[in-house]
Amino acid sequence: MTNIILASTSESRKKVLRKFALPFDCIAPTCDETPLPHEKAIDLVLRLSQTKAQSVAKDHPNSIVIGSDQVGVMEGKIIGKPYTREKAIHQLLDSSGKTIKFFTGLSVIHGRTQQNITTYEQFDVTFRSLTLAEITAYVKKEQPLQCAGSFKCDELGITLFSKLEGKDINSLVGLPLIRLNQIMIDMGFNPLLMSC
Repeated sequence: MTNIILASTSESRKKVLRKFALPFDCIAPTCDETPLPHEKAIDLVLRLSQTKAQSVAKDHPNSIVIGSDQVGVMEGKIIGKPYTREKAIHQLLDSSGKTIKFFTGLSVIHGRTQQNITTYEQFDVTFRSLTLAEITAYVKKEQPLQCAGSFKCDELGITLFSKLEGKDINSLVGLPLIRLNQIMIDMGFNPLLMSC
């Protein structure tokens, strides 16, 4: 069986990939995630997803390596991870009543065949009007400091929204699983038919 490697240490991405019920390894990629000057969000996630996958694939030539990256865009500005409680609260206050477009890049490299597919998914999140008390309570309870947009949509963060729009909720968590499934099938590895 071909080894599957997730080029990430993200717990959220690991959780999503486990839905395939297949064994996989996680290896931290080598990647400078600094946006290039004037780089658009879609170009950024495509570049970073591919860079992450390539950085791991070069040392694992017989594996399928999966790289992913995500950014949010609100009113033309890229939304990153807050890292601090104060920034998370500020980010959510700014998001109240607005829509953030999330772009999640996906790059899959099959080392043996040299196939390399890089794409992205868009998922839009519309926040309901939030009070400072709600935001403060949410940040205290969930600590979404390592999450772009300052929320975890697959957990308590769902209480912040009025609408979610997109093809695959998994892409919002950080890994477009429906698209990944099709890419793997196209590469000759159907997750339903692979041995566990």
